[in-house]
Amino acid sequence: MHRRNKSILVGIILLSIIIGFSHSPWIQGKAMAAAAPETTAVSAILMDENGTILFEKDPHKRLPPASVTKVMTLLLAIEALEQGRIQLADEVITSEHAWRQGGSQIWLEPGEKMTVKELMTAVAVVSANDAAVALMEHIYGSEEAAVEAMNKRAAELGLTNTHFSNVNGLPAENHYMSAYDTALIAREAVKHPYYLELCSIKEHWLRGGKNWLVNTNKLLWWYDGADGLKTGWTEEAKYCFVGTAKRNGLRLIGVVFATPEPWSHLRECMKLFDWGFANFVAVPIIEKGAVVERVKVTKGEVKEVQLVAKDNFNLLVAKGENKNLQKLVKVNPKITAPVIEGEKYGELVVVKDGKELGKVDLVADQTVPKASFMTILKDMVSTLFLFN
Repeated sequence: MHRRNKSILVGIILLSIIIGFSHSPWIQGKAMAAAAPETTAVSAILMDENGTILFEKDPHKRLPPASVTKVMTLLLAIEALEQGRIQLADEVITSEHAWRQGGSQIWLEPGEKMTVKELMTAVAVVSANDAAVALMEHIYGSEEAAVEAMNKRAAELGLTNTHFSNVNGLPAENHYMSAYDTALIAREAVKHPYYLELCSIKEHWLRGGKNWLVNTNKLLWWYDGADGLKTGWTEEAKYCFVGTAKRNGLRLIGVVFATPEPWSHLRECMKLFDWGFANFVAVPIIEKGAVVERVKVTKGEVKEVQLVAKDNFNLLVAKGENKNLQKLVKVNPKITAPVIEGEKYGELVVVKDGKELGKVDLVADQTVPKASFMTILKDMVSTLFLFN
């Protein structure tokens, strides 16, 4: 064959290989599909609720987040509520510090009383800076203590490009988040039903019908399946948004930072959502609490324990790639007491063509204390006679 023809043939083969890889649905842990969208955001990310990244643009860049900060503020408030540290009916007295906050607010007056539920609603719906401070002062005693708790929670979530200096996102030194870190906070937030309930409120009457609050997240009206989470704007941060939407079992989380003009943050996030829903599907694997395996327990008060799925598990795959999936259960055939309820003792793994696509932890559905010496001795004697 002529040398030039050989070169052309080699080029065609290499191009075919490159095209083949670019359309592979799973590359290095990231789902790939048709050509990714372009965005005017300085930083952006799209992931599913399992943390699979579908799209990213400079996602670890540290940027001022404006009111997107409150995605963490509200998470801590929801967790405090679930832990019983606060109640929705608690009355909060507005401090002078909370009253002095600028920007978006509900115009709290010093000494004004408002319930925790009303303050949480104001934070979720209209991103009220004064309500955020009053709420966090009620939970932690001061804004400084609340900021410390927010940074601690960020560390627990493994966030490396986030640091808070206040609870509401007003411009402050050393206050920043990244799109990736914000998505991880949102991923934690959507696990809490009341969080999504608050963020889904389109409008709300405050102070006995005197004040009308309308949600700043217009995707609640504009986009099918949208149910959160947080808008933000300052002159420094530009337009920012962390949103989430769910269709046919697939929940997407989108974050865009520093888009240039009004409504552009919502437009850019919708663009990411459109691309995600067009190219990917969620395959239901197992529901939280479903029994997957029963394993024997040695030296325990009971002889067997059930292992259940720790969370709902929907596997994200590119459309057309949801065939020939296999489920593998990885557990020890025997575990030794004590067994702790909720602790991990195995995994349910989904594979395709020998490659792991995702997994969910299997946890014990009950606590099994270690048996007494006499119980263990009786079992040993019973086993001895059984084999004789």
